[in-house]
Amino acid sequence: MECVIGVVGRDFAVVAADTSAVQSILVHKTDEDKIMLLDSHKLMGASGEPGDRVQFTEFIQKNLHLYQFRNNMPLSTAATANFTRGELATALRKNPYSVNIILAGFDEDVGASMYYIDYIATLHKIDKGAFGYGSYFCLSLMDKLYRPDMTVEEAVDLVDKCIKEIRLRLVVAPQNFAIKIVDKDGARDYGKRESVSGNPSESTTATTA
Repeated sequence: MECVIGVVGRDFAVVAADTSAVQSILVHKTDEDKIMLLDSHKLMGASGEPGDRVQFTEFIQKNLHLYQFRNNMPLSTAATANFTRGELATALRKNPYSVNIILAGFDEDVGASMYYIDYIATLHKIDKGAFGYGSYFCLSLMDKLYRPDMTVEEAVDLVDKCIKEIRLRLVVAPQNFAIKIVDKDGARDYGKRESVSGNPSESTTATTA
């Protein structure tokens, strides 16, 4: 029942993901961070098999650091997306990774951008997107409410609406969600949405931005 959500606004991008670690019918933990800070200005939200998700996102992060160390400059968001897509395509013919990715970043010359990359190495540049069962509800909400000139508050409010709908509609909905943002000031935590008293329709916000 994983879900990753991404929205690009005026000069920023927001990525949200559930924090549940689940196997079969068991919930092992509810504070798993599924949004990797790749570098100072890039976020990678991932869903999929836990081993593949952790190994692949760390592999991408370390390769970005290696490139920056060797060349004294970071990869752009577009270059990172194409590198990630290339690694998934290579693995697809050997030992494929079961991982779906929303990559968001901010570049000085381009601004905020976001890319959709799935487990069969499909790559698309997007303004809004979602993975997982929650995407059945999120995508329709985004089609209705999304605007490219949204402020941070409006984008987070749209994410909150998606989370509320997921909790309302899914039989087994994730309890908690983490939200991160990337803009000219860098990639960072924005807040959390946590279930209260076992009632998934209520939430508290711990905003750190």
